[in-house]
Amino acid sequence: MIDSVKIRRQSTLDFYSHYEFLCAIQDSVPLKTVKANLNQGILELNADRIKAADWAPLLKAIRHNKTLISIVIRSFHQQGLGESGAERHKTHVRRRIPAIRSKDLTSQLGKAIRGCLTMSSALKNLGLEGLLLRERDLIFLTQGLAKTSSLESLSLAHCPIGDGGLETICQSVRNSAIIKSVNFTGCNLTWRGAEHLANVLKHQAMKRHGEAWAESLRYRRPDLDCMAGLRRITLNCNTLVGDQGARAFAECLGEDLWLKALDLQQCGISNDGAKSLLDAFQTNTTLVILDVRKNPLIDHTLMKKLNERVLMNGNSASSEYKWLTSPSSKDVLRPKSKKRTIVLGSGRKGKATIRIGLAPKKSIQPGKSPSDKESYSPKPLPPGAYGFLPWRTAERIELEECILKLKEERKARVKADERIMELEVENARLRNLNFSLSEVLHAQSVTNMILEDEGVLGSIETSFQKFHAFLDLLKDAGLGQLATMAGIDQSDFGLLGHPQMNSTVSRSACGGKAEELTSPLLYVLFPSVL
Repeated sequence: MIDSVKIRRQSTLDFYSHYEFLCAIQDSVPLKTVKANLNQGILELNADRIKAADWAPLLKAIRHNKTLISIVIRSFHQQGLGESGAERHKTHVRRRIPAIRSKDLTSQLGKAIRGCLTMSSALKNLGLEGLLLRERDLIFLTQGLAKTSSLESLSLAHCPIGDGGLETICQSVRNSAIIKSVNFTGCNLTWRGAEHLANVLKHQAMKRHGEAWAESLRYRRPDLDCMAGLRRITLNCNTLVGDQGARAFAECLGEDLWLKALDLQQCGISNDGAKSLLDAFQTNTTLVILDVRKNPLIDHTLMKKLNERVLMNGNSASSEYKWLTSPSSKDVLRPKSKKRTIVLGSGRKGKATIRIGLAPKKSIQPGKSPSDKESYSPKPLPPGAYGFLPWRTAERIELEECILKLKEERKARVKADERIMELEVENARLRNLNFSLSEVLHAQSVTNMILEDEGVLGSIETSFQKFHAFLDLLKDAGLGQLATMAGIDQSDFGLLGHPQMNSTVSRSACGGKAEELTSPLLYVLFPSVL
């Protein structure tokens, strides 16, 4: 009795040793998958591969666990998804239904999880994905969530709990001070489930506002990030959430200061729901991720506006919250293919390759057979045969060729740059020469235009003729002395039409007087010249 008590006390400190002890009592072999990640404090299992007899020691070890950080139990079994009646019957005959689908086993799992959540102060992540959880199982889980002191993340992805099951879970999540992230991807939820989660956010917001007011007293600044409550909600692949569910979230997001991420991929949201979410960003500055991808009813422009507002809020956000790459529900529940075959072959230029696993199948249209080109694959050359080239040598030769090509390209580029510089200098010289020639041609054209004007030349000639006629009149009137006093020689009195003006006006007093006498008369006779 004393030894058994010691073992039970030690089991709370070492999960695997307790599990081995329980297997020894039951006379069974411990599963290798249980020990895979235990050195990191993680228990991750594929429930479909565990037999009913192997569940008993495992569930007892989970119930008394105090050291594991993460527990994730997944099931990939899909009963009759997308199959007709005959195909469904053949599938049931061919494939064995896992033990985890039974009602009794899920009930025992719920009790074990409840005990672990109650006892453990180290468990931070709990994932029950793809399991058929019934109402009684959810009640056990809710009781454990209400008593946990360390759990931060809860995932029930692809568990068909519906709106009623979500409402049961929300009863414990709304009052939890430590759960930060919930994942209800592909849980058959509708807009009513979205309203349940929106009510949880409103309830927690009221409590947080009260705490923030208390911390703001005496000129203190409240730290919103340190307050308890949800930080991320994931509802991907719930196509019945729709616009009404989006409006329920938008109503509470307008005044929420704590939620950081909301994932609504493939939720049947259209432009109406997206517009209500966009309006919530007028007052919300804390939401850094709003994922509404894979909703084809939302316009591209509206989607772009939503992403812009989200990115504006996320400039100063922590790297803890990242965008999810959520595949479709069928891809998530599809198990990985087993590695059954090993094919040895050779790749290009004799490079040996090893491929482990099933070869990918190419899609063939009905009524068509694969062509010879598609089905043909050349046989590799054996070492020593003519034309065989080791792959290292082939790669080395290819590398040398690439280096030579790179050197040639560099030389050609240097020559091209030099040629470009020469052409630019020549272009500048020709531009300057063209400018100087255009200036000279412009000056010559102006001069020729002035000299070639017949009207100007005719006016000058007419003025000189009138002036000589005036001198002749002075001579005929006996006023030749007046012309002499003005400094005009007698030789200037030539024939009309052949003037010879070579004299200059003297600066003597007599000349000044003559100028005073003749200036008014000349101005009257020849106004165009004077």
